[in-house]
Amino acid sequence: MEAEKKIACIGWGSLIWNPESLPCVGGWHHDGPMLPVEFARESARRKITLVICKDMPEVQTLWTLLDVQDIATARQKLGLREYEAARPKWVEANIGFWDKSSGASHGEGAEAITAWAQTRDLAGVVWTNLGYGFSASRGAMPSGAEIVAHLRDLEGAERADAEEYVRKAPHQVSTAYRELIIASLGWT
Repeated sequence: MEAEKKIACIGWGSLIWNPESLPCVGGWHHDGPMLPVEFARESARRKITLVICKDMPEVQTLWTLLDVQDIATARQKLGLREYEAARPKWVEANIGFWDKSSGASHGEGAEAITAWAQTRDLAGVVWTNLGYGFSASRGAMPSGAEIVAHLRDLEGAERADAEEYVRKAPHQVSTAYRELIIASLGWT
């Protein structure tokens, strides 16, 4: 892959074990940028997912190269992986990026990701830029106790899906809320 075409995707959650249609080149590297990621977003299917959260401890993320020619295509491919009905407006709001050629960037963590990407001679980077919080209170950071209470109240397939997400998250994404979930629910 030519240096000017090297576009990476940063990941910390289900992208790692289930990239679906994301056109990854090779495997996931474990030396991604340090980012303040936490189990802090209620998904449409009620599980709690990992997202970038301001003022939280940083963890080591992962990354992979993508088989794409430009940032616009990378953003669209990641957007469709995250939300199958993603339209351009949704992608614009919810897929972060840094583009070396234009210097443009968007999304939480852009400064740290840009600094990291420049040390790897990448042409660009994309990442999921979804907000934290419960569905009814997006943008309000939930406490660890609120996350555990939410997970404890799930039943059936929703609980199984939530538990699988916590268990399969990369081990290096060891967050304070994850430790609380493990201590409270035993989801190791």
